[in-house]
Amino acid sequence: MVNGRNVERRTILKAAGATAATLGLAATTGCGGDGGTSADGTVTIRYAWWGAEDRAERINKTIALFEKKYPKIKVKTDFQPYLDFWKKFNTQASGGNPPDVFQNAIGFLRKYDAKNVLLDLSEQVKAGNLRMDGFRAGLEKFGEIDGKLLGVPVGSNSMALVIDKPVFTRAGVKPEQGWTWDDFDAAMKKIRDKTGRAGDSGMYGVMYLYDPYLRQQGKAFFTEDGLGFTEADLTEWWTKAKKGVEEGVYADPKKVAQIKPKSAVSDGIAAGEFTWDNFTVRYTSEGKSEYGLAPIPTTDGKKTGQYLGSLMLSASKRTQHPKEVAQFIDFMVHDPEVAKIMGYDRGVPATQAQFDAYKPTDPVNKAIAAYEQSLVEAGVLEPITPHPEGADICEAAFLRISEEMALGKRSVDDAVKQFFTESKTALGS
Repeated sequence: MVNGRNVERRTILKAAGATAATLGLAATTGCGGDGGTSADGTVTIRYAWWGAEDRAERINKTIALFEKKYPKIKVKTDFQPYLDFWKKFNTQASGGNPPDVFQNAIGFLRKYDAKNVLLDLSEQVKAGNLRMDGFRAGLEKFGEIDGKLLGVPVGSNSMALVIDKPVFTRAGVKPEQGWTWDDFDAAMKKIRDKTGRAGDSGMYGVMYLYDPYLRQQGKAFFTEDGLGFTEADLTEWWTKAKKGVEEGVYADPKKVAQIKPKSAVSDGIAAGEFTWDNFTVRYTSEGKSEYGLAPIPTTDGKKTGQYLGSLMLSASKRTQHPKEVAQFIDFMVHDPEVAKIMGYDRGVPATQAQFDAYKPTDPVNKAIAAYEQSLVEAGVLEPITPHPEGADICEAAFLRISEEMALGKRSVDDAVKQFFTESKTALGS
């Protein structure tokens, strides 16, 4: 899964300047699969993902393992920062030249399925080239859309509240599973009053927090064919966020914007921030404090509305090597050695075999694993609703418009109207 606010930071932080040339990677060339078979029967497939040099280095090591096990399959690689990846992918897909296998996310499945880009991997499962057993917490269903298998999870993450632990301790605030939004509001005020720091970095544009909040009330950000909430719902959410800034319990959006790409938490502006659990590593590398994970507040003390999100691997419908692509995906999600190399770079490993193979030794990754395990044990995880075609455009609009509102360029009412206008166009409703 991808959170817009954090995508922007990760892109700048980790991906700036990341080029194929830097690591001596082969650029993606040729037509969709370009035949890719040499005289001795060796097949070449193209693999593309978003990320930066550190992810590329890890992935290259896993590819070396794969090519050792499958010497007749060679893998050409290509990677870009997140936004650049999708620009390039759109161009490739429009020209009938997408990579054979590529990193994907839930917001793009229906979009590219509708464009006839994605391969249904179900046939490869039936043929025994791809195993869909052994996944954790129902993740094997994550890439299924309308009976088709369009993506296979490589890792999992879930929303959490990253906190500056010493600040929370000084304020006497101890978040626990089942705490309510009223508890959260009281905690934010306590942190402000006792430490002089904003309790949270601001919740204006965190779509993947607003979604669980809606799900706690029996709604959702997306249904299968549109938005699952009303203008009145969003007005309430953004009005509360604006009021929080005015009261000093949420950070000043202008200050948050000024310090980007650094986060408000690691910079000491705010004591907490809602984000994906596996992003916790960045706070430790950026900041000087001790950071931890706290659970999502609830409406009724029970239902969190949470689900495990995931990055996925998808395949091109145009690939001339579906068997080899399936074998590649199978290796990447099941092989224990891959987990030891990748760690939690793309989230907690999606399969139990890989989860068991990688045992983090550092406190941050241990906390991530413990947090996800606590969600499983608490029984709070639910299935995610497949996003409709156009969801990626809605997500980008939510991030942009909420930031405009936060910076005082739009009123709440104007921002809500603009978001629904753009979303209706994107969703064709």
